[in-house]
Formats: sequence, C-alpha cells, structure tokens
Amino acid sequence: MILAQETAPFFDWDWVARNLDVIWERTLEHLALTGVALIGGLTVASILAVVALRKPKTYPTITAATSILYTLPALAVFALVAPVVGIGTTTQRFMTAEVALISYTLLILIRNMVTGINGVPAGVREAAMGMGYRDRERLRRIEFPLALPAVLAGVRIATVTVVGLVTVTALLGLGGLGFFILDGLRRSIIFPTEIIVGVVLSVALAAVIDISLLGLGRVMTPWSRGSDN
Repeated sequence: MILAQETAPFFDWDWVARNLDVIWERTLEHLALTGVALIGGLTVASILAVVALRKPKTYPTITAATSILYTLPALAVFALVAPVVGIGTTTQRFMTAEVALISYTLLILIRNMVTGINGVPAGVREAAMGMGYRDRERLRRIEFPLALPAVLAGVRIATVTVVGLVTVTALLGLGGLGFFILDGLRRSIIFPTEIIVGVVLSVALAAVIDISLLGLGRVMTPWSRGSDN
C-alpha cells in the first residue's frame, strides 16, 4: 500500500483524456447554474434598487438585509432554504441552490446600481427633466446608460463570486465542476486529479467570464475606458 501511494501519479492525464465528455458536461452544468443565478440576481436586484432609489429611506434596510445574506456561509444558506423549498427532487434541489446563489449577488448588484445611478450629475437630470422625460423614462434612457460602468463592475464581481459558490452545490447532487472536487475527496487523497480538475477549471471559468464581461463593458461604455481596473 505504501509503495502504491509513493508511485501513484499526482496528476493522471489518462483519466482526463478518458473523461473529456464528462468534464464538458459538468462545465456546461456549472455555466447553467451560474447563468440562472445571475439572471435571477439581476432581476431581484433591479427591483430592489428601484425601490431604494424612489424611497431612499429603504436603502439602509435593503443593504442591511442583503449584507446578512452575503456574510452567511453557503451551507448555512442551503440549510435555511432547504426546509422551505425542499431537496427531495432535482427541481427542488435546483431551486434551493439558486435561491442561495441569488442571495449572494444582491448586495453587490444593488450597491453598484444605486451608486451608479446616484452618481449621474444633477445637471444631466435637470436637462432630461427640461426635455420632458418622466421618471421612468429618464431612468431607462438617461440615468441607467450613464450608470452602466458601475453596474457592469458589480456584475463582474457577482459573477466571479457565483462561479466559486456553484462548486458547493455539488453537495446537493447538482453536478457542476464541484462534482469533481467532491468525488475526488470521497475517493481518496492519493487520487487528486479530480480535485485539481474541478479547482483549476472553476478558476479558469471565472477568469474567462470576467475578461469577457470586461471586454463587453469596454464595447458598451467606450467613454469609461480610461477608468477600467
């Protein structure tokens, strides 16, 4: 047994070659879980941001509530959501995971949306009002486009956060790249290949998406290129 441990390869490229189809499938699952969480997060955050902008007194309460959600460990959020949504079926497990993932995006997205829109110069608002724009139309056509750099910065941070957290959903049996990490740990520490594949691909996926969003932001907001980080 000791001899086998000493001679076992640290990384088994043959295993990777034999499981390319599974790796691709798990990567697509990871992307799907991330995409649904971001779409859901953007939807909920947009609603709450509009409420905060129209009724500024609600902003501290909204940020306090979302801050609590953001600081909770992922497993704790799963434990809180599971009794309500359930984990008996795949759909229930999916919903439980997505509710938890969405909760981690809200603070980042709401803050960036509100900060970006509040940062629109007062003169621009006054000019829009003088041109007859109503509140909703002014928000959609004037304020939101100018706030887009801040919003996209929030989307980038939220995306990287969610990509990392999706790995934890493997505990609910939902797959994704976290499947390899969990399966590698369950098998044996002398076979780290699956763990490395899960970790490296998760990091690479987050980096690729982040760079893609940065490029998209540069295209959509050419006036802000000098301020990109």
